[in-house]
Amino acid sequence: MAEFVMKHLVSQAGLDAHFEIASAATSTEELGNSVYPPARQKLAEHGISCAGKTARQITRADYSHFDHIVAMDRNNLRNIGRMLGDDPQRKVSLLLSHAGRPGCEVADPWYTGDFEATWCDVLDGCQGLLSKLRSRVEK
Repeated sequence: MAEFVMKHLVSQAGLDAHFEIASAATSTEELGNSVYPPARQKLAEHGISCAGKTARQITRADYSHFDHIVAMDRNNLRNIGRMLGDDPQRKVSLLLSHAGRPGCEVADPWYTGDFEATWCDVLDGCQGLLSKLRSRVEK
């Protein structure tokens, strides 16, 4: 969800040319699968499409390629550390830390079944992250 919420916010701000936004799994369970149907439905309720997306796994090359690597929860952080190694450039963060909620995790709807809570967390985190990044782009 976060990939598409962030893309939507960036597009609304007219900043598409300044960002490359992608998501990647830290596990193998969903590789090759499309966005989970209830998540796809929640995005569609807000006019956001995720058509054509299939899950891929994060790679070491992603650390070099991207300026920021944002995790939804501590489990993702652990997996990212295991898969990518150290974070000398301090690129890795929790999404909700960008919304003034350090240490907080995005509610995982796979376990909670509450896609509205996840939507709210993701939107809050993406808005906070865009606010921080926007000041760098507009300089």
